[in-house]
Amino acid sequence: MDRLLERQKAIQKTLAKTHLSNGSMILYDITSSYFEGEYAESDLVTFGCNRDGKKGHEQVVIGLITNADGCPIGCEVFKGNTNDATTVMQKVNEVRLSYGLKEFIFFGDRGMVTQGRLNEIREIDQVSSISALTHGQLKELMTREVLTPELFDERNTVEIIDPDDTELRYCLCKKPLSAQKECATRQRLIALTIEGLQNVADYKKRVTTDVISARVGRVLEKYKMGKFFTWEVQADPDQKKAIEHKLTWTIDQKKVEQEERLDGCYVIRTEVPSETLSTDSVVNAYKSLGHVERAFKNLKTVQLEMRPFYHKTDDRIRAHVFLCMLAYYLQWHMTQRLQPLFDSDGVGSEREWTFSGVIDCLKSRQQHTVLLKGVEFIRDGEWTEDQQRIVDLLEA
Repeated sequence: MDRLLERQKAIQKTLAKTHLSNGSMILYDITSSYFEGEYAESDLVTFGCNRDGKKGHEQVVIGLITNADGCPIGCEVFKGNTNDATTVMQKVNEVRLSYGLKEFIFFGDRGMVTQGRLNEIREIDQVSSISALTHGQLKELMTREVLTPELFDERNTVEIIDPDDTELRYCLCKKPLSAQKECATRQRLIALTIEGLQNVADYKKRVTTDVISARVGRVLEKYKMGKFFTWEVQADPDQKKAIEHKLTWTIDQKKVEQEERLDGCYVIRTEVPSETLSTDSVVNAYKSLGHVERAFKNLKTVQLEMRPFYHKTDDRIRAHVFLCMLAYYLQWHMTQRLQPLFDSDGVGSEREWTFSGVIDCLKSRQQHTVLLKGVEFIRDGEWTEDQQRIVDLLEA
């Protein structure tokens, strides 16, 4: 593993030379992987925003670069409390300086390409970016009246130009299914918030205003619905013996309705000229970030199972992650060659082939040690029909 880590940069340069060229689309995203146990010798393993919902665990942050088809090119392990946006320019410069690309389009996930990062990228000649806006950035555009909820269309992508910066294009999209899901989630959280506030109000022992306010704050923080509630703690003279203060609240229905109008809406921002990428091409290109998400899913759970980490030092952790990336590189190429097998398969419960199924099929190949008249030799078993089909596709 130590020798492998020494060769990581050289290997990644070779992968970039093979799978990237000037004008390529570069996909980049980060994830986290949590640890269990003590890692006193590591500077990388620390507490941070865990993307797996594993609270109370230290972690590292992992960045992955792929080409437009999801083929992995390079990875890096960051400290566990690293912010997404702080890694962007490092990766942009890595593509330029280490991989030798002068012209490319950098794809970052929602909020990764902040306004500051966008300005830095735009200062680099022949480098541009595509990213989705965060909810806060979307609200800022609405405040400036650059866009309104009425512009979002479920069937067509609408493009508008920023009046203050005519090089910026905003592609407005809306997903009906996402809108339904977001609305249902909000209603559920509002109901849970009301339940939590009612529990605070029903508390019968005499407590101070500060105690009640702190409890209300914890409820609102837990469900993140504070912007929809107006609340007040007042003395209740009619029930002084039972309770010292009274909690009341109201829901700002107008704010709820305003939020609902943006359910399922998302905005993709780019400075790539329309002559290079049309509106629909920008949207379809951004969706290719799903390739990186699929890579992380395979690395962490579905196939390769990067966790648990048994290595305690930073270099060994880096080598372990890089080794997993190389394993996914092989898996990605195998999947590409096996695509005719998957395409001819059924769907849903009738589906027969998965990548795991392919590996299990090949693992059943047998090899026999034969002893005949004092002579010992190895004889391979016959290929089954399925095994032969798989091997033929892999060798094509």
